[in-house]
Amino acid sequence: MRLPIAATLVALMAPSWLALPCEAADAIRGSYLAILGDCAGCHTRAHGPAFAGGLPFHAQFGTVYSTNITPDRETGIGNWTGEQFYRALHEGIAPGGRHLYPAFPYIYFSRVSRRDTDDLFAYLTTLKPVHQPATPNRLAFPFNLRWGLALWNWLYFKRNAPGAGSAGNAAWRRGEYLVNGLGHCAGCHTPKNVLFGDETDRALSGGIADGWYAANLTGSMTDGLGKWSRKELAQYLATGRNRYATAAGNMQEKVTLSTSHMSPEDRLAIATYLKGLPPISRKGQEMPDAQQMMRGQAVFAQGCQTCHAPPGQPSPGRLPDYPKFAGDTLLLGRDPTTVIRIILEGAQSPETPNERTTYSMPAFPVLSDEQVADVATYIRNSWGNHAPPVSARQVSGLRAALVAAQ
Repeated sequence: MRLPIAATLVALMAPSWLALPCEAADAIRGSYLAILGDCAGCHTRAHGPAFAGGLPFHAQFGTVYSTNITPDRETGIGNWTGEQFYRALHEGIAPGGRHLYPAFPYIYFSRVSRRDTDDLFAYLTTLKPVHQPATPNRLAFPFNLRWGLALWNWLYFKRNAPGAGSAGNAAWRRGEYLVNGLGHCAGCHTPKNVLFGDETDRALSGGIADGWYAANLTGSMTDGLGKWSRKELAQYLATGRNRYATAAGNMQEKVTLSTSHMSPEDRLAIATYLKGLPPISRKGQEMPDAQQMMRGQAVFAQGCQTCHAPPGQPSPGRLPDYPKFAGDTLLLGRDPTTVIRIILEGAQSPETPNERTTYSMPAFPVLSDEQVADVATYIRNSWGNHAPPVSARQVSGLRAALVAAQ
């Protein structure tokens, strides 16, 4: 039995699915769990077969490629048992005792219940087998030695992860389970140390993932979700945009393939949990130089204000839905990586089942490092915004990293 994602979503929403044979019902339920975990987004390379792996994940110590999770017996998980799949998700150990790299987020999947794990495995076994050998990882020494992962697990993998407790209501508990389990939000949104371990004292306060800055999800009023309502957060998960932000980078893929396909109840549950997080705000802030702000304003006037309204002016009539910069959490992050990258590479708003209208921004690679730094600093500190200034060195470093990753 093979169940395409679109078909399983339709079946999942239909009351008659409960009357299906037990095995089919488990697989259909598992197809929705695959959406919650964004399995296709991580295990599908650009223009490649779904779930067949090969998607690169870049970090300071090299590149790890996702694996084939179709039921191919030679290159996928066709010979795995449900018990082996459970161990991979909960301990980070593949059949044969091979340690998995934490780019596969088993430290969060260890929160997933046994029933959900079994149903997810039941769904994956219904996929069309794809013969796709693994792409070799490219890791620097000593990170290429898998035995070192046992030490990493000892340092950073807390197998007895705390439960949600009983303090919150049902929506909060469901949101906590999704955010900290299948959703593995901390994989991108929690800062990492030099060994890629979570800085748990700053959980979900923003982090760098694969060359993008993942925003602060705590209740910070400056660069987090403090000003967002639950409804606005659910809207963002459904469409990739609201009055405070437009999804970009890794988050755009998560919205397109995962959160926009979740049930409204699950999106609201995630919003309920995130809105309950205490604020973690950046400490101190260097003020931008007046000369840099003037230079940035000149760059903005020349290349940006046709689409983005200057401070104090209404949006251009022909572009009423273009992002507003006032209070935009994408702009206000303590790390400007995403802002710089969008200026250099351009951007496209996500298209989802809940929002078909899209817009795009052209790339500006012809701008010098100083010009990108100046205009980024200007937009991060105008319209009532306040964020750390951007340096030409930061732009140069990211530009070089993007070229090296091509």
